[in-house]
Amino acid sequence: MRYAIYFAADADTPLMQLGTTWLGRDPFSGTAVQQPNVDGLDPARFADLTTSPRRYGFHGTLKAPFSLAESATEDALFAACTSFAQMIAPFDLKGLSVNRLGKFLALTPDQTEPNLEAFASLCVRHFDPFRAPLNAEDLERRRQANLTPKQDAYVEDWGYPYIFDEFRFHMTLSNKLENEVETETMTLGAETHFSAVTNSALTCRHFGLYVEPERGAPFDVHRIFELTGSESPITALKMALANPNEEVS
Repeated sequence: MRYAIYFAADADTPLMQLGTTWLGRDPFSGTAVQQPNVDGLDPARFADLTTSPRRYGFHGTLKAPFSLAESATEDALFAACTSFAQMIAPFDLKGLSVNRLGKFLALTPDQTEPNLEAFASLCVRHFDPFRAPLNAEDLERRRQANLTPKQDAYVEDWGYPYIFDEFRFHMTLSNKLENEVETETMTLGAETHFSAVTNSALTCRHFGLYVEPERGAPFDVHRIFELTGSESPITALKMALANPNEEVS
């Protein structure tokens, strides 16, 4: 079993509804849903091009999937999520839009979002005591991605390469796309599908604890936590960096 801390919201929010429909699986219920029709793309091919993000469920990674440390329990992780949500205040984002991220398609911020970056950094640090070290197989798998020396050090120390200054927020919408025509078609389809929630301000009020019951199984939502605290992510991160040895609540 693995857990992950993801950027997500309640099932009935427009962003989550659109993401769930696009990927073709509801991570709240674990059921398949009908994907939208994308002009110029066969439905079966569209399904084939979204298999990987479908398994993970619609989300943005904050703390990458991890197994629990021997000293940790699910109840303690759940309690840490609750106390974390009670500490951090909701924060605004200027907007998301459909973009290419390498050969993948994703929703990404329209511009730099310091609070979102601080929030992700907080999640990495706050929940790391619950993470078991990577085994040799997982470590080797991470290192197949042509990591820089800094990214490799992050894998060693934190279990994931794309964190802190290497972090780029994204909500993945496709597998790796190799065909330019399909990429253009998918991009236009996604821009149409997500038009109601893109290129406009939104407020981050939640994060999700997702769970993978066994390796290779789909990730499902364990619970969505609402941010009800008073500290902005930027302020909370400054406090965390000033007191790095403070224990997780």
